Amino acid sequence: MRAPRARHWAGIVLIGVVCAMLGPASQPASAEMAFAEATAGSVTATPAGSGPQLTDSRPCAGVASFTCSYLTVPRDRTGRTPGTLRLPVAVADNAAAPRGTLLMLSGGPGQPGVGLLPRISQRVSYLLNDYRMVMIDQRGTGEGAIDCERLQAEVGSSDITPPSPEAVRECARQLGGNRHHYTTADTVADLEDLRQALNVSRWTLDGVSYGTFVAQHYGLTFPGRVSRMVLDSVVPLDIDPLYVAGLHRTGWMLRQACREQNCGFDPAAALADVVRRYDNGVGVFDLIVIASIIDPKLTGEGYFPVLTLLRLAAQGEPEPLNQAIAAIQGGEETSPAQYSAGLHVATLCADLVRAPWGNSMAPLWRRDAALAAAEQNLSAKQVWPFEPRTAVGNGVVQGCRHWPPARVNPQPPHDRLTMPVLLINGDRDLSTPLEWAVERAARMPRGKLVIIPGMGHSIQGRNAAGDQAVRQFLLH
Repeated sequence: MRAPRARHWAGIVLIGVVCAMLGPASQPASAEMAFAEATAGSVTATPAGSGPQLTDSRPCAGVASFTCSYLTVPRDRTGRTPGTLRLPVAVADNAAAPRGTLLMLSGGPGQPGVGLLPRISQRVSYLLNDYRMVMIDQRGTGEGAIDCERLQAEVGSSDITPPSPEAVRECARQLGGNRHHYTTADTVADLEDLRQALNVSRWTLDGVSYGTFVAQHYGLTFPGRVSRMVLDSVVPLDIDPLYVAGLHRTGWMLRQACREQNCGFDPAAALADVVRRYDNGVGVFDLIVIASIIDPKLTGEGYFPVLTLLRLAAQGEPEPLNQAIAAIQGGEETSPAQYSAGLHVATLCADLVRAPWGNSMAPLWRRDAALAAAEQNLSAKQVWPFEPRTAVGNGVVQGCRHWPPARVNPQPPHDRLTMPVLLINGDRDLSTPLEWAVERAARMPRGKLVIIPGMGHSIQGRNAAGDQAVRQFLLH
């Protein structure tokens, strides 16, 4: 759910984590219809009777055979507040593709879609003769990105780096009441408008990281509109903001890498010693999460030598490790158009249903005590080699701790996807750990989980076995 810093790894694809429903005026006939109507809303993007449309079409700059347009959607899906958003859309020109339309969903929340088109289309080029590929800038990203300057500078694209309370509050004040309109349910409704604008009855969804969360919500809301689905680096519907699974899996990952390299010491035990001695667990986890994306085997080639840094710190030389942590933190060179930290906090804080204080409607005064209780209730074993304080100190928890009450992302009436679903996950992914994918696969009667050994976050275009699994699923 997070992305490596742009200033260090500009060539790496960015990944990169309520009681008030948007209810209809009349009672629907079923729970499924209720949720679909609640998320879709009653306001259309175009004049009454004409339906959603793509406008201002022109060839996409720098990408052959794609047309770029805009989809206009209501900012407030309840219709109570006027205003619209113009979302950039890129659509391949092969409208008669034999296998229909493929919607690629980027990560975050905070990552654009259209700006990644050159890179993503190259990575899935083997699909482009059979599918008509589509990408969209989800609301609050890309061309229309939320720009909270101070928050952006502090955290950039990181889930783990904790922002200052002042930066979070400043961003909330900047958005004002509009902070209620960036839930995943709002994006799901936008995607349904996009499907109608494309005039397709069903389509295939392919999401990476947070894109898997969006894809699942769309598939549960509009199951009859999805032919099949690819979920790459899977986010569950009930995201754990404490990252317990990722923290605990770190020890296994370090020992695997050590075994492969004959490193000669126990890096998990060294990590446990380091974070207790120097109280830098959040920063160390931030560093290792990035390593799990860029260099999941921890070889140190072209990247920070994590195993060496841990060994030195355990031997009483923490400065190289601390310098590495400092080098990855801050987002001065990650623009909101590349990854919006403001959109990230607005969406994620609304989406959480397992925050220590409950959902996003919880009053601020309740959250500190709830967080202290959560730390107290975590056992050392659950998060070893880290400490409970690492779990409650990460950026997701610390950001949402200070985000003012906001409308909660409506939850689907059930959590079982009935269409064919391919789930692919690296066993060294700490951003969206394998345990999450296993849990979601168990709730998909037509789901297939493919585990990619030795891989971290974001599989497609970076691993032959992962690409082969996608090829087999979508082309045969």
